Amino acid sequence: MIKLARVYETNGCAGPGKCFLVERLWPRGLRKQELKMDAWVKEAAPSHQLRRWFGHDPKRWEEFKHRYFAELDANPAAWQILSAAAHHAHVTLLYSSRDQAHNNAVALKQYLESKLASVAGRAA
Repeated sequence: MIKLARVYETNGCAGPGKCFLVERLWPRGLRKQELKMDAWVKEAAPSHQLRRWFGHDPKRWEEFKHRYFAELDANPAAWQILSAAAHHAHVTLLYSSRDQAHNNAVALKQYLESKLASVAGRAA
């Protein structure tokens, strides 16, 4: 199971499983020792160019996901640690965006769940 948590509301993971920060930039106002997490997986975040283009504009959400998924497809090493962790335990993806519906963690969760479902479908 993959969950999402905003770093400013949770200060990291408190529950079971693994916890990963999935932002390209470190969250403003937080010191690294304050955030409880297993790893910072910045390679799984969208590129600087894509992040700037998107600008958290909900009108660009579907195109953002399309472009972001293409980046992830081109770099499987960036997200495989997350997929492997989610295959064995609960995973929480930490993000810093104010928009809880339109951010890279939401898109990444959707992407990872589709990958996990396809693996499960092949195993059945």
